[in-house]
Amino acid sequence: MGGQFSRLPLGPAPRRRTASQCQPEPPLLRTSKRTIYTAGRPPWYSETGAPVDEAFVIGLCGGSASGKTTVATRIIEALDVPWVVLLSMDSFYKVLDEGQQALAARSDYNFDHPDAFDFELLVSVLRKLKKGKSVKVPVYDFTTHSRRREWKTVYGANVIVFEGILAFANKELLKLLDMKVFVDTDSDIRLVRRLQRDIMERGRDIVGVIKQYQKFVKPAFEQYIEPTVQVADIVVPRGGENSVALDLIVQHVHSQLEKGSSGLCPPGAATAEDAERAGEHAAGARHAHHHQCFGSSFFTA
Repeated sequence: MGGQFSRLPLGPAPRRRTASQCQPEPPLLRTSKRTIYTAGRPPWYSETGAPVDEAFVIGLCGGSASGKTTVATRIIEALDVPWVVLLSMDSFYKVLDEGQQALAARSDYNFDHPDAFDFELLVSVLRKLKKGKSVKVPVYDFTTHSRRREWKTVYGANVIVFEGILAFANKELLKLLDMKVFVDTDSDIRLVRRLQRDIMERGRDIVGVIKQYQKFVKPAFEQYIEPTVQVADIVVPRGGENSVALDLIVQHVHSQLEKGSSGLCPPGAATAEDAERAGEHAAGARHAHHHQCFGSSFFTA
């Protein structure tokens, strides 16, 4: 009995740390300079101690398997700011009822239609993130076509990169985007990528993938996704391979962060001369390809 009491603490029990303090979110990637976290952080103050303004939100739109995630990763790597939120529209598929689940199992449910997404929840989450608030984000399981019970906590950040096939299809969503980027990739390449992804990563069979592509994916792209290129500030042909377009995006974001708070930019942030050289490079490349890739609103921003 005495031995049991001797093991009890004499003073008050120490305060337990919250999960956000002792369990940092895993990083998306590491650059040569720092580790970049995609779950953000509670951004009450900037690195200089000043209150943080609203986050800069980059919207990435494009067809299925166009390379949006690759473009997002390239942008994050080049920005090299410590706190970034990477938010995918895939997390916001609606919960399916039994009948819809049966259709999905037969590849007869249209996941590329606007009605498949919970835009109300998506807009609410992005609006809070933009203001620097922490949010709960659903986790979607593509194998079972359902939301998992565990939602992930995401915090505000300096920059939010939001990507999805219908990222430009909702008016309230568009109001939250500070830069709109359309990733333009050849349809044959997108089909090959989708086949590889859905078969290898999501456990689908080739017949079902092709059926779904012909019945839903291709028509939805032509009706709902491709027309939204008109609202884009910049169009990126060839996705993550287009280093000129990605350089321009990064230059612009750096300039906007400098205007908002100097503490949000890394020491090596781009100068006006760098931006001018990038613009001259892009102009030459645009002339060589003989088509307009970059929206004028990007250059005047």
